[in-house]
Amino acid sequence: GPPLTWERASGPMRGALTGAMLYEGLAESAEQAEQQLVSGAGITLEPCHHHAAVGPMAGVLSPSMWVFQLRDPVHGGTAYCSLNEGLGKVLRYGAYSEEVLTRLRWMSDVLGPALQSAVRAHGPVDIKAIVAQMLQMGDEGHNRNRAGTLMLLRELLGDLLETGGPHTAQVVRFIAGNDHFFLNLVMPAAKLALDAARDIPGATMVVAMARNGTDFGIQVSGTGDEWFTGPAQVPEGLFLGNFGPEDANPDIGDSAITETLGLGGFSMAAAPAIVRFVGGDVPLALATTRSMYDITLGENAAFGIPILDFRGAPTGIDVLAVVRTGVLPQINTGMAGKVAGTGQVGAGLVKPPPECFQAALRELAVRTG
Repeated sequence: GPPLTWERASGPMRGALTGAMLYEGLAESAEQAEQQLVSGAGITLEPCHHHAAVGPMAGVLSPSMWVFQLRDPVHGGTAYCSLNEGLGKVLRYGAYSEEVLTRLRWMSDVLGPALQSAVRAHGPVDIKAIVAQMLQMGDEGHNRNRAGTLMLLRELLGDLLETGGPHTAQVVRFIAGNDHFFLNLVMPAAKLALDAARDIPGATMVVAMARNGTDFGIQVSGTGDEWFTGPAQVPEGLFLGNFGPEDANPDIGDSAITETLGLGGFSMAAAPAIVRFVGGDVPLALATTRSMYDITLGENAAFGIPILDFRGAPTGIDVLAVVRTGVLPQINTGMAGKVAGTGQVGAGLVKPPPECFQAALRELAVRTG
């Protein structure tokens, strides 16, 4: 999300930062970790976007974590993202129990090295091609990535078997059992595509939408790295177990980069089954995608939506169109518990605060005279 201090951090963000401190061995207890984070001694908190990276939900990346690296051979960009832990009680949802830390250590000791060996043996994987195909198979690239995950596994399975050690079966089962695994490749792919549109004088296209659990922020092509922020909203949707709306934290995570590219909530028409996860109904999914064409600059022919006769996904959010029409971008998202350590409490739909777009348009007007 946009820049944030510990003092303004929400429960899941504080939980994830605490977990990262424990994972890195910088603290021996949650209490000690919090004391160090409060003091700020030797600790710097910065947005992932400021380091060519994105992170889902709390989005905490710490020095020892393995990341995916994606490259744009045309424009020369590079983007990074963490490896996906799965759903439920995980670090990105603010949980930091021993179960969470044990999984993170396994990902560091086993999953990361196995994937590195497989990718080096395989050579570059065309992530854009998988994203284009998954839209034909019922995924939308944010909260439904089942087809994308399995296509990635199919691509790498032979190399995992040839280069892997005694834990290969664990690695394969972990990826195959985590329908969200491919999300952490869609996100940096989206960032790469949008970064190529940055820094065009006067351009009104949004190049990043991100949330930190307190603020919702956008960046626009014509205004450089400046963030335009407003209060993050609480999603409305479906809840797990006995959780309810009172348990949900305001919107959080860099994963809205998928909607910024035209995926996720913008492509819900490609994934009608998503409504069983985030709420709503199939007509809403279709209507949502159609309405996003009103606030975008174009259509991405590479991302055809079958039910719309393969019309390209609505792409390139225009701050001017958002302000003129009053139509806000639709995001589908997971929901983190507002109390640190809770983990995931549900999934739903949410929109940005309109003041982000109004402020960006005012700044563009100043810069263009």
